[in-house]
Amino acid sequence: GRLNADNARFLLLAVLIVLYMLCGAAVFSAIELPTEREAKERWEERLENFTRRHNLSRAELRHFLREYEEASVAGIRVDDIRPRWDFTGAFYFVGTVVSTIGFGMTTPATIGGKIFLIFYGLIGCAGTILFFNLFLERLITVIAYVMKSCHERQLRRKGVLPHNGRRGSGTSEVDSLAGWKPSVYYVMLILCVASLIISCCASAMYTPIEGWSYFDSLYFCFVAFSTIGFGDLVSSQNIRYESQDLYRFGNFVFILMGVCCIYSLFNVISIVIKQSINWILKKFACKCCHRCQRRLFRSRRNVVMPGNVRSRRNISIETDAVNESDTDGRRLSGEMISMKDFLASNKVSLALMQKQLSETANGYPRQMSSNSKQNGFSGGVGALAIMNNRLAETSVDR
Repeated sequence: GRLNADNARFLLLAVLIVLYMLCGAAVFSAIELPTEREAKERWEERLENFTRRHNLSRAELRHFLREYEEASVAGIRVDDIRPRWDFTGAFYFVGTVVSTIGFGMTTPATIGGKIFLIFYGLIGCAGTILFFNLFLERLITVIAYVMKSCHERQLRRKGVLPHNGRRGSGTSEVDSLAGWKPSVYYVMLILCVASLIISCCASAMYTPIEGWSYFDSLYFCFVAFSTIGFGDLVSSQNIRYESQDLYRFGNFVFILMGVCCIYSLFNVISIVIKQSINWILKKFACKCCHRCQRRLFRSRRNVVMPGNVRSRRNISIETDAVNESDTDGRRLSGEMISMKDFLASNKVSLALMQKQLSETANGYPRQMSSNSKQNGFSGGVGALAIMNNRLAETSVDR
């Protein structure tokens, strides 16, 4: 049934993530381990020369270096840097907390600060994730409107639509735009280009001001915008900059825009990954299992045979959504669902997003049921939409 199909997709995704991590670990180990060994050999040689030159024991020198490591955790560095916990530094810190970047350069050292961080981050991270989802919804609305305008301009060049600015009163214009739906893959491409432009512009600012190479600046942009936040490169840490206030404002704007765009891109890519997983499941569905399922279906009465739900190849998004609800009804009644129906029903995630793109581009109001209007849980895009749908379902059941 539905639970078994969801479990199969979940297990396949878990296996793919583990394999992806294993491959990444092998690549990074092969690239970085030789450099780490060379650096360790150079450090041991310098340590030996220093102890011999100044007549110090290795134990005393290591004890001194451990004390410096403790001071480094508190924010003390050899070079002069700005105070970590003045108001500007604290504001930069809370920005990395609520955005879940967490560079690790500044961390609370007191018990009171650590306790406050737990409650502060709990509310701040939740609010910021809500902001990112609302930003994604509005960004997709703008992208859909722009894509619709480009599509209308293309139709006018072909002579399908009138060239005047007024909308035609006939049905020709409606018919010409009725079958058009913005592609999620175009949205992903637009978000990729937008993220790349923001990263390149930010790197052009970081390179001369921070003294990094342009490649290191691009690397910092990805690590920061994706909220990975290693902390090996952190902006706005020197004690003095040229046009300091302007630079800090620009740094804040670039990080905010970059995080929003990358987060939106991740949400759209997740839909593409889901479709890839469904394709893999379809390829792995062996013919033997399919024959067994057909025998089971033939042995039962009042059961829809596989393929009847999707008899036509070109089905609109609206029809897809209706068929999905019918399939859910069969699942709730205890009847089995074939792998083909399962793979077809999972196309609804992509279809619903395309439908929302189409509605926002054409200015159609969202269709909401009476229950969802009363509960106020409908709407949203990406992760927020999933949570809203779950809240709506649970509240209606109650």
